[in-house]
Amino acid sequence: MSFNGYGVWAIYRFEMARALRTVWQSIVTPVITTALYFVVFGSAIGSRMTEIDGTAYGAFIVPGLIMLSLFTQSIFNASFGIYFPKFTGTIYEMLSAPVSPLEIVLGYVGAAATKSVVLGLIILATAAFFVPLQILHPMAMLAMLVLIAVTFSLFGFIIGVWAQSFEQLQFIPMLIVTPLTFLGGSFYSIDMLPPVWRTITLFNPVVYLISGFRWTFFGQGDVSLVWSLVATGGFLLTCLGVIAWIFRTGYRLKT
Repeated sequence: MSFNGYGVWAIYRFEMARALRTVWQSIVTPVITTALYFVVFGSAIGSRMTEIDGTAYGAFIVPGLIMLSLFTQSIFNASFGIYFPKFTGTIYEMLSAPVSPLEIVLGYVGAAATKSVVLGLIILATAAFFVPLQILHPMAMLAMLVLIAVTFSLFGFIIGVWAQSFEQLQFIPMLIVTPLTFLGGSFYSIDMLPPVWRTITLFNPVVYLISGFRWTFFGQGDVSLVWSLVATGGFLLTCLGVIAWIFRTGYRLKT
């Protein structure tokens, strides 16, 4: 069967239109939240902290803030996008349409990743109003932004298929991903931790993603850039494998 670009575009356009109908929730709320983070962490706490690895604290937390929003929004957009057809029953029409599993994933994940990347760039622009920013590797930063957005959108797609209620949609992002992000060096360097806790923190996969993204800003991170790319690529391949299994078995799609 030939590639159904029209089907991919139809899913993508529908998901993007949904984001435009909820601009306040999709764009405005995260920007306001980012501004509040800078007021609390950048001003209140940052004024009492010295530089971290030669970087002003306000600038140091920018990559972590972007990643915090990117993780949660990528998961939410992709999970809700595929869960809603399940909830309404229209998923069966999609599965019977001349659209392959790859095209379905491209449509939903592509739209979720696009929204997350746009949001990340908006947050970056918002941060520039609060702190002076200098990105040493802008092209690498954009590449990492897209890579991580796609990876977590795939993860969100899996959650949307797995979830059987709106409460379950929020379970993993709120109780697992967000705490791991806060404990993954979003607002501090893990080198500031005692040796024992630093070793424990290295088992947190989010550390490698945030560290790699921070490297694109300042040329240094908590862990090696190679390990950051390996961790991100490994997570991406794992998500692709799980999604392939979902469509092969029909797990919670056809039952």
